[in-house]
Amino acid sequence: MNRVRVVVVGAGVIGFSTAVCITEALPFCSVTLLAEKFSPDTTSDVAAGILFPPKFPDIPLQRQRGWFKDSFDHLLAIACSPHSPEAGVMLSSGCQIFKEPPVDKKPFWSESVIGFRLMTDHELKRFPDHKFGQAFTTIKCECSTYLPWLEQRFRKAGGQVEQRKVSSLEELSNSYNIIVNCSGLGSKVLVGDTQIYPVRGQVLKMEAPWLHHFIREEEGKTYIYPGIYSVTVGGTKQEGDWRLQVDEGDTKSILERCCRLEPSLSKAKVLSKWVGLRPSRRNPRVERELVHMQGRRVPVVHNYGHGSGGVTLAWGTALDAVGLVKQCIQEMQLQAKL
Repeated sequence: MNRVRVVVVGAGVIGFSTAVCITEALPFCSVTLLAEKFSPDTTSDVAAGILFPPKFPDIPLQRQRGWFKDSFDHLLAIACSPHSPEAGVMLSSGCQIFKEPPVDKKPFWSESVIGFRLMTDHELKRFPDHKFGQAFTTIKCECSTYLPWLEQRFRKAGGQVEQRKVSSLEELSNSYNIIVNCSGLGSKVLVGDTQIYPVRGQVLKMEAPWLHHFIREEEGKTYIYPGIYSVTVGGTKQEGDWRLQVDEGDTKSILERCCRLEPSLSKAKVLSKWVGLRPSRRNPRVERELVHMQGRRVPVVHNYGHGSGGVTLAWGTALDAVGLVKQCIQEMQLQAKL
């Protein structure tokens, strides 16, 4: 069989992770990544980028655990390597605090992070409104650095990158054997997915070099995540809200909530304000299908809809997508023999 031509649509953390995984795992594939927008203009660039898996209702926990573990292990290897600063990947220790103890005191991901434990009463005295907490070390991945680093890795492995707007998957069907859809919210139009919707997130980047530990309030609506160059504070979770403009009411609310948890932030300088729309659906779509285009059936692999878990699950779902691409190739080879 000739070289298999694969196209990946989308240049966020899901798209580039998937493109890198396919290129490195399947060297007989010629992989092209197409997108209208690249870093620093992707949704991923706005993400706080700390590894914290959401829980999806209809996906077996074992699969979700695998996605997270694969992503965590991949980024941990980078964090512990000389590439850490250039990739924007670092270890981050801190706590998640709750006003009332959650039903699940030891979440499904607790064994994948480092040193997970329950906080002591003495530690919780710092947060008088909160009765329960978890302390552990996770990873922070700064996409404005990580995405260009991934792109470089993709190109080095032989991948091609092209900036163009894709209006329909059909326009790609004559040029490629397999289409990999990592278009996030774009899937609403590209594949007619009515289940995907935006969850608006607003964050501030602040100058507070004295902060070294993250604080995350239950469900992640309020958080303080120190990074390599600045501290990301947030946030908002506004479902169905398509606004990309900064809302000064949200800015005020974020600062008030974060200063309650970390009073020293009142002395910090706001460096920038960012808004991103998380591509959310009830469950991420990581699956393959055959779609009729231009009179033939074209294999399409979907990998999108991670919501707030994009950076957290990117590498794990990318590895799943590689397996789906392999299945498509095997079927194509069988068809070619018939």
